[in-house]
Order: sequence, then structure tokens, then C-alpha cells
Amino acid sequence: MPAVPDEVRGVELGQYCLMLGDDALVMSHRLQEWVTHAPELEEEVALANIALDLLGQARVLLARAGAVDGSGRDEDALAFQREPGEYRNVRLAEVPNGDFAHTMGRLLVFATWRLALLGRLTGSRDPMLAAVAAKGVKELVYHRDYAAGWVVRLGDGTAYSRERMAEGLAALWPLVAELFVPCPAEQRLAAAGIAADPAAVRPEFDAVLAEVLTAATLGTPGPVSADAVPAGREGSHTPALADLLGDLQQVARAHPGATW
Repeated sequence: MPAVPDEVRGVELGQYCLMLGDDALVMSHRLQEWVTHAPELEEEVALANIALDLLGQARVLLARAGAVDGSGRDEDALAFQREPGEYRNVRLAEVPNGDFAHTMGRLLVFATWRLALLGRLTGSRDPMLAAVAAKGVKELVYHRDYAAGWVVRLGDGTAYSRERMAEGLAALWPLVAELFVPCPAEQRLAAAGIAADPAAVRPEFDAVLAEVLTAATLGTPGPVSADAVPAGREGSHTPALADLLGDLQQVARAHPGATW
């Protein structure tokens, strides 16, 4: 495991790795819930593969977090033995799945935002973050383009598919502002050349969303809140996260210390 870069606190680097790892872990679980429920077998396989990409990112990031924060926790301990308030994912990743249009809207927003972040992290002074980002951007380009294709297909399809797509985006939109509000640890690490400032990726995000929504003949759901806070980054979550973790952690908590 690479050493912590000079002048960087291991605890803060660990916190940042948790943020990115928790985003990927929780979003992966939501996508896995579509297995056996997707409208077509092809989409089921696609969503499962996207979920596996994100799970792979989460595993490396959680392992890095436990290695540098002084706790000595491994990826399993961090995934399965924390309480909801200890998770640092954005709330967009945790809210329950709606219909297929809702999921495509969420995946488009999440992948576009995460791709912009990881694109900047390829130049991180932390070699592990840079390596994860270099691999992750290749995966996220597919995730974004897959979701964009469906948003256009549904938005510019029948009257009913257009209605479902518009309603899915509208339900997600109140959670978008949080994606671009940095917490103090992110700000300090960004200044040190370790992290990516989420506020800086907003123009790229807006440009991609505008292009996709125009092609889908859909308008932006509405203005983004100007007074958002990094709630998820600070451990403030919706009740949906506790329900999700009940499923995710059930086996590990029922058999503590087991290996598989």
C-alpha cells in the first residue's frame, strides 16, 4: 500500500477515501437490486456489470481508507460493521429505486458527476487515488453513456415514457446540489493536490446534462438549491440508508468473523 503523501494527514485521506468508496458501494447496491427485475435480460446484465465496476472501486478505496486512517480496519469491516451515521456517501446514491426511468436518471447524474471528479483525480498526489481514478474513468464513460442513451430513448419516446423520465429526474433533482458542496476535509485535501474540489466540476456536469436533456427533448427539472450542505459527507442520511444497510450487512453481522 503506497505511503501517505507528505504534509497530508492520514485521517483526512482516509475520510476522503471513505467518501468516494461509500458513494460507489451504496450506488452499487442500488443497481444490484435490479437483478431479476430489469425490463430485459440485456439491461439486467448491463446494470449488474455497472454495479460490479462500482463495487471494485469501493473495495480498493475502503481498503485504502482503513490502511491510512490508523484504524487498521479492512474493507469488510468498513462495509459491514459501520452504522448508517458513519457512512459518508452522498444521499443521491442511497434513496430507494423508483422505476427504470428513475434509475437511468440517477445513473446519468451520478456517473456524470463521478466521472468529472475522477477525471481530476487522475492527477492526485496520492498514487492510490490516481490509480483508482485512471481505471475508474474508463468504466464511468460507459456508465454515463449507457444511462444517457436510455434517458434520450425514454424522453424522446412515447408520451408515457417521456412522463416517467421527467418525473424520475424531478424526484432526483433536490439531491443534486449536495454533489457540488465540499466538506472541510475535501477543501483541505484539494488545496494539497490530493482531492478534487466538487464545486469545480459543476460546469462540466451542467454541460453534459444540458446536451443529454436537449437530445431527450426534456428541460432541466428546475433550479439547483443555492444553500445545500454536504449532508451525506457529514453522516446525515435519509432513512433509506439504514434499510439498505440492513440488507447489505445482514449475512456479515449474522456470522461475525466468518471468511468467504
